[in-house]
Amino acid sequence: MEIDGHTKLIGLIAHPAAHSQSPAMHNFAFSQEQMNDRFLAFDVDPDNLPQAIGAIRAFKMLGASVSMPFKQAVIPLLDHLDAAAKMIGAVNTVVNHDGELTGYTTDGIGFVNALKDDGVALAGKTMTLAGIGGAGTPIAIQSALSGLKTLNVFNINDSSVANAKRVVQVINEQTDCHATFYPLENRAQFRDAIAASDLYTDATGLGMGKLIDKTLVDDPTWFHPNMTVFDTVYAPAETKLMRVAKQAKVAHVINGQGMLLNQGAAAFKLWTGHEMPVAAVRHEIFKED
Repeated sequence: MEIDGHTKLIGLIAHPAAHSQSPAMHNFAFSQEQMNDRFLAFDVDPDNLPQAIGAIRAFKMLGASVSMPFKQAVIPLLDHLDAAAKMIGAVNTVVNHDGELTGYTTDGIGFVNALKDDGVALAGKTMTLAGIGGAGTPIAIQSALSGLKTLNVFNINDSSVANAKRVVQVINEQTDCHATFYPLENRAQFRDAIAASDLYTDATGLGMGKLIDKTLVDDPTWFHPNMTVFDTVYAPAETKLMRVAKQAKVAHVINGQGMLLNQGAAAFKLWTGHEMPVAAVRHEIFKED
């Protein structure tokens, strides 16, 4: 549909923002559904975040997608948080309800649904997760809420350790999943945890950008065929970790594209009340059938 006086706006608030596939994904979905909405990417300097959130109200936007480095910083600027966002302590989707802004997180839902798309269920399973930052936190909590039995959380000893330990505590107190924190520096413990797991998920960001040649696991013998290896990186489509997993003949080797698509579909529904045409978006934007 043509842009007119009734067109509603949704924006990506991130820094940087130009690399995002979200505008292409959502605008294609709008065109498929004949919806008079548009999605734009806004590269917001951190000092200007309050003004950016204020613009959602001022421009009567449907809402916004929030990416790094604002998933935590945005919380004090919102009026409400949904239950999962409170547990996770991060927001990636803002919905404008007549001037009142509610924060949601759809990253975890995107992860769980991406696994479902590949025929992988979490109920009763054991997962080892590396990295507990912006992607790892919702993955951990949503997996626990989705029936995961055991979660091994590995994280390096930096400023994110406090959040890692908080997430483990929240999971143990508020879900039926048993979670344990381990230092990522202990390589033997890390290897043994992966060997005993049904799923290994890397949420560190290794394998993309300047770290494209990096992976925490470069030995195929760490993996076994009857498991799933999930890398949250979606560009490139095949990371070094994925190549190592394929050498080990791992049954399910998955990149972050399905997670991106499914979290976007969940956000699309929150903003518009409509289902995203997921199959068409997967074919057109991600070139998958």
